[in-house]
Order: sequence, then structure tokens, then C-alpha cells
Amino acid sequence: MNRLHTRRSAIAATLATLALALSGCGGSQAPAASSSSDSSLSDVKSKGEIVIATEGTYKPFSFHAEGAGELTGFDVEIAKAVAGKLGVKAKFEETQFDGIFAGLDAKRFDTIANEISINAERKAKYDFSTPYTVSTGVIVTKADNNSITGFDSLKGKTTAQSLTSNFYKLAVDAGANVQSVEGWAQGVTLVRQGRVDAIVNDKLTYLDYAKTNPDAGLKIAAETKEKSESAFAFRKGSTELTAAVDKALADLRADGTLTKISEKYFGADVTK
Repeated sequence: MNRLHTRRSAIAATLATLALALSGCGGSQAPAASSSSDSSLSDVKSKGEIVIATEGTYKPFSFHAEGAGELTGFDVEIAKAVAGKLGVKAKFEETQFDGIFAGLDAKRFDTIANEISINAERKAKYDFSTPYTVSTGVIVTKADNNSITGFDSLKGKTTAQSLTSNFYKLAVDAGANVQSVEGWAQGVTLVRQGRVDAIVNDKLTYLDYAKTNPDAGLKIAAETKEKSESAFAFRKGSTELTAAVDKALADLRADGTLTKISEKYFGADVTK
């Protein structure tokens, strides 16, 4: 739950700063490493596996079925499909999020697949593949609520928000009266009970909930125009491996694999 909350806060922060981040890093990408100094792809090919860092406790992206079963999830399945396109085995190393980038820096992994949001600070330190997840911030209401059609409609309405999440700021800035909750589960329950008008949160969180609770009687009333993108992260200078993963993702997008995996977990295509 703490990790989910961290992701929601990070996505909300990304939504708030995306335009600046994009303009700030538009032309600042480091030049590609030469093939003679970049062994990132050849190293993976020679050992016959790509070592992928992931949490294993971050449902529905990376988790163990029934708490103790095989590692699975949206990011895990995409990573396996990418490895297949590269002609190597996917080897997963489960790591707490707080140490996941340090492990990449220390060359314990070749890449990270854990819904890593792209932002300017991270792009300055790491290489990223093309995004395989795209999300927005959304307003969720009861299905029969027609009084909220956009963020301007939140003025005077009551939303359920965690006070430590940046989605709280989005709601307050829109003029909502905020009722404090511990997180999504508590907030969405209040919406369903009609005790608050809405909840502002990450679209992926809602889609995951709607997939497993199809009769919840909820809907997305509005969403932000700004988007948050997540991708594979690599050590800086891993140009050839990044390019190979980009090609693999393009092939998986073209043959429908990304859409199939996405619809399995979210009931919608969140890969574009």
C-alpha cells in the first residue's frame, strides 16, 4: 500500500510538472555512446539473459499470485515478452523500491521494469526505453453522478483524498472540499456509499479496481490532459540495449501483444 501511494504521488507530481520537464530536457539528451564502448547489448546476448529489477510486491504490475505463487504482473509479462524478442531469458531480481536505482548503478541488473515514471531528473541520470505505460489523473464518481464533468466542476464538491498525495493538491486547487482518507481503498468506499462526491487519483489505479470490481457502479467523470509515461530504465550509455528494447516494444505493439497484456490487467489499452 505504501508503494502504491508513492506511485500515485509521483504520477500526480509528474502531471503537475510535465510540460516544464519536457521543455527542459528537449535538447539535452547525452550523445549516443559509440558501439566500441557500449557493450550493454552484447553482454546480455553473451550471458543469454537480461537481468530485470522489479519489486514483486506492486500489484498489478509486479507481484506474486496469492501472495506466494509465481512472479507475475503487467510489467513482468511485458518484460518477458521483450526478452523473448531479444532472444534471451528474463531473469528477475526482486528489490525494494528504495534501493532499485542503486542496484542498477551497481550493475546488479541490466534494467528496471517497475512502472518507472520518466521525468527530467531521472533522464539526466539514466537512459529510458520508449514508454510502455501511459496514464493520467482522473476524477472518479458514482455512475449516476452527472454534476461533475471536469475539474472545474469540483468547486464546492467533496472529494476523498490522502493528505500526503499530490492528488490532494489537484483537488484543492480545483476548489474541492477534501475529506482525509488513508488511501484509495478507503476513498473509493466513501464514493460508493455516497458520503463524498468523488475521488481524484491515478487512472491505472481506477482501471485495476474496475477490472476486479466490475459492478462497483463507478465511472471516470474527467481526466487530466497531461500524461505520465513509464518505461524500462537503463544505466546511462546503454545505447545499444535501449535501442534493442525499443525495437522489441515496437514489434510487440505492432503484433498486438502489448494491447493483449494491457487488457488482461486493466480491461483497456494503457500502452499508448
